[in-house]
Amino acid sequence: MINFNRFFSSLPLLLATLAVQYEEGRTESNSERLLKFGNSLLAQGQLVDALAQFSSAIDNDPDNYMAYYKRATVYLAQGRSKAALPDLKKSMRLKPDFTSAFVHHGNILLKLGKMEEAKKDYIEALRQDPGNKEARERLDIIPQLQQRLTDAEGLMKADRSEEAAEYYSAVITYIPWNVGIRQLRADAYVVYGNYYKALDDYRAITKLKPDCTEEYLQMSDLNYVLGDLEESLIAIRECLKLDQDHKECYSHYKKVKKLDRQYTQGQNLINEGRYDEAIQRYQQTMETEPEEGYVYHMRSKAKICHCYTKLQDTAQAYKICNAVLERESENVDVLLDRAEAYLLDEMFDKALDDFRRANELEDSQRTQEGLNRAQKLLKQSQKRDYYKILGVKRTAKKKEILKAYRKLAQQWHPDKHEEGVAKEKASKVFMDIAAAKEVLTDPEKRQQFDQGEDPLDPEEQQRRNQHWGNPFGGGGGFNPFGSGGGSFKFHFP
Repeated sequence: MINFNRFFSSLPLLLATLAVQYEEGRTESNSERLLKFGNSLLAQGQLVDALAQFSSAIDNDPDNYMAYYKRATVYLAQGRSKAALPDLKKSMRLKPDFTSAFVHHGNILLKLGKMEEAKKDYIEALRQDPGNKEARERLDIIPQLQQRLTDAEGLMKADRSEEAAEYYSAVITYIPWNVGIRQLRADAYVVYGNYYKALDDYRAITKLKPDCTEEYLQMSDLNYVLGDLEESLIAIRECLKLDQDHKECYSHYKKVKKLDRQYTQGQNLINEGRYDEAIQRYQQTMETEPEEGYVYHMRSKAKICHCYTKLQDTAQAYKICNAVLERESENVDVLLDRAEAYLLDEMFDKALDDFRRANELEDSQRTQEGLNRAQKLLKQSQKRDYYKILGVKRTAKKKEILKAYRKLAQQWHPDKHEEGVAKEKASKVFMDIAAAKEVLTDPEKRQQFDQGEDPLDPEEQQRRNQHWGNPFGGGGGFNPFGSGGGSFKFHFP
């Protein structure tokens, strides 16, 4: 059965071939027709098809120097420089005065770092064509590149690695495919701490040589030092793909994998609100990587600081957060966690300082919201603080709040005080106690208060209602004695 899809997909190529044959006539050789058709495909960017045509031309005429040259051109366009070298060499042998072949051959040798061999090609090209600018420029640059390499070596010995890296970079501009020079520059980057640029060189090396186990190990090590466990794992797995019995790669893989798993588990526990368990997991990470010089101790302590803040254990939170901030004063996450701990302890001024610093470092919604909330709570603390009225912490449960309320209500109920100043004072205190109980036992009102607003303040509620467009307006405040002037009957809930 005829495969029509395959037939029609190859039809344009068939028609083009027939057209070339028809136009050129029977006097043109088959090799020349294939070469011409390959040129047409190459001009259209169809590299694979052009390569096939040039290879066919070589098969038809093994002495056609132009077919070899054109196939080398395709190889270069595909980034296959080493495959291009033999074809250029063959073209040069078949036509010893083919200047372009010598220049291109020299260019590839130069990019590979074979400078002395490249010089020979450029000298021959200039003998054939003394005015060839490309050959002249490349020939003149080779002594300079050789001197740069010598100077860079001297700079490394003099502990001037950053300058040495610049010299190597100047050389690599002309010699990008030489593994040895890239390794030297990577070493220079590592010495002065530019690990990211060193990683770029190692990535390039892995594309230039087949056996890159050592390079992948170095890449994994550098990513590990930088704290990027994911990239470290990717690199070390590539090392093991090349050599599954590589002892150093396998040992490093086990360590990175274990640490990555512990961090993932810790974050999952935080997401689930299981903060005690998360603390234990992050403490385990510091056992897996006991070296404090890496980033992992501070990262784990920052997470532990967060967990203690969520557990409202402010004493431990301060201890751990402070330890991190002594080393990493611009750690925004830890600044925010310590600020939250300060809020829990009603240290509003200190909380404001941390929120302000965090907002300077990271002008974001979360830092701005924290700053606004701390400002409201500070302003609120200067007015009526319902927690202080009942003598309970901001973290108190409803049961604790009711217990404190009952005790104070019995003490300050107006009926237990004589007429006059004593009774007036008792009435005022009792109203504050009842208002505190009203707010702190109502989840919605308590949340509103914790966010810096007094739900029983008529002015604040009026502003809030105007903001939200409440058509009924604001309330008139809390009065436990009612508004009808009748006697108040006190009951303990």
